[in-house]
Amino acid sequence: MSRRVAPYLQPGKAPALSGDYLEFPLNDPGEGLLANAFYFGHPGWAEEYLTYCHRSEAFTGRWKAAIGDWAGKVVVDIGCGPGNVYASLGGGPALLIGVDVAPASLRLAKGLGYATVLADASDLPFASGFADVVTLNATLHHCQDMGAILREAARLVKPGGLLVTDHDPQRSAWDYRGLAKLLWDARLVIYKLAKHSFHKSGDQQARALASELHHRPGHGVTEGFFQGILQPLGFEVRVYPHNHGLGAEVLQGQAGPAEFKYRLGNLLSYRNPDAKTSALTLMCVARKPSADGLRESPAAAKKAESAYPQR
Repeated sequence: MSRRVAPYLQPGKAPALSGDYLEFPLNDPGEGLLANAFYFGHPGWAEEYLTYCHRSEAFTGRWKAAIGDWAGKVVVDIGCGPGNVYASLGGGPALLIGVDVAPASLRLAKGLGYATVLADASDLPFASGFADVVTLNATLHHCQDMGAILREAARLVKPGGLLVTDHDPQRSAWDYRGLAKLLWDARLVIYKLAKHSFHKSGDQQARALASELHHRPGHGVTEGFFQGILQPLGFEVRVYPHNHGLGAEVLQGQAGPAEFKYRLGNLLSYRNPDAKTSALTLMCVARKPSADGLRESPAAAKKAESAYPQR
């Protein structure tokens, strides 16, 4: 594994060797990173996540439409978890690197065919501009500084390459107000009484919520967030609001209907539940033009960074 990854490491970046992954230091990890390492590092929870999350036909169709054929390409999956993206899409990348902070998840990802790396996504050990495809699925909202992670991911994309993110909450759809906010705050009690939740124990649920740093009212991503960071870096950016039941239709501009509880949340927040701003998730598909087409402006990048501060 180390021989496959070594050509793409920055000079001087020497990992500790493990039987399951290459390990790089986590310098000054915050509470959010530690929460992710704990939750996705729990073997049972990680396996459950691999089995049930991001494995639907809609997810697979949407991602295949966004990426196309990645056979023979170099792919970096940041926040790979136990390997849901590759487990769903399959195919034959020449090299599939999975980055995460949770050892148990990395072990599962390795079993699927990932070259696994334990590293901080805000300070990746890789050289710039080597990856054909970089993916971040349900990753940004788990990170303290979403902008820093997105910029670091963009750094890895080669000219002509592709950056794809999905399953981060759209801020406008989750900005619950009034009665909707009260119901959100009471949801743990409601789940307990109804005995209906993905998580099988209170501890599992509490640990999961601790990792969801930007998946709460007033937090999340916006179209301006993606455009403001990626366009000054030369990317052609397309952002697609969608609910979770649609596949390739998302890239044709369809958002699809939300589940009843999310429609109700938007209605109680005095918003049109069928508006695209009420769609649960934003998918970003950004392509870096070939070398002749790059037009990066450091001044524009600095201005964009100040215009889109992170919560």
